[in-house]
Amino acid sequence: MNRFDHSDLDGHLLTLFVAVFEEGSITRAAQRLGLTQSAVSHLLDKLRVIVGDPLFVRSGRGIVATARAEVLAQKARLLLDDLRGFITTGAFDPASWAGEISIAANDLQRDLLLPTLLRRARQRSPGLKLRVIPSGVPTAEMLRDGACQLVLSPRPPEAADVMQKRLFEDQYAVFYDASQRAAPRSKADYLAAEHVTVLYEPRRQLDLDMTLTSQGIHRRIVASVPAFAGLPAFLRGSALLATAPSLLRVELLQGLACVAPPVPCPGMPMYLVWHVRHQADPMHQWLRQEIEAVVPPALRDASRHAVPPQ
Repeated sequence: MNRFDHSDLDGHLLTLFVAVFEEGSITRAAQRLGLTQSAVSHLLDKLRVIVGDPLFVRSGRGIVATARAEVLAQKARLLLDDLRGFITTGAFDPASWAGEISIAANDLQRDLLLPTLLRRARQRSPGLKLRVIPSGVPTAEMLRDGACQLVLSPRPPEAADVMQKRLFEDQYAVFYDASQRAAPRSKADYLAAEHVTVLYEPRRQLDLDMTLTSQGIHRRIVASVPAFAGLPAFLRGSALLATAPSLLRVELLQGLACVAPPVPCPGMPMYLVWHVRHQADPMHQWLRQEIEAVVPPALRDASRHAVPPQ
């Protein structure tokens, strides 16, 4: 007979369970939580007894979540959100708050905003920890099931329970290795060149590619990568072109030459996205304000690396 019941659950067990689920490893979960592997294994065994499921089973050299654990992970994230909301109801004091915030972001917004956000936020809230996950093409489910509290994306999911705020707008630029080729100065030069682009999984094109195709403009794409981080290795030492957000010149594509595209390209707005249940949460409001505050200085710094006009 199971001698445990729901009252044996607490925030520590839920946090541990989510850590193991997200890391897919007891070792990495222990490192993330600052615990020993034996402590994590012991608490995980306790949770297994409580829920009556193995939760994780061995697969090769690692572990995989059971079907029950997949469902429970979503519930655990929501419960942890509720616990955070419980202690932050009313006035919110960043200095006394401690916890982990998960933000989904891809290469551009991650490098441009989040390092500065962490430094700024931890000056006021030393107990804050930041977990960044890739957003890919974000979905409402990422926010609904608590996989993250915020999303930074040019493509906010369309859903009635998802809120958004526009932070800034970027433009596309053409990046290339100046030691290997000259800048494309005309549409003919651009279309004659070979290109590398980003194709998100599962096979979701950039807005740029969809816009150019709708205009009857077809590039000679010879390689595609799942994220902007894959572009530099293909560009350096080659004559390839990559048309990507111009702000990538600040970090990820630093050292590569870039010019304005010789073809019409769409703008790239960037949005801050969250679930409606966090709209009035004081801690969440504070965090959104902190993100908004780091945008102007980030754009000012980026302006020092302006893209030459075409």
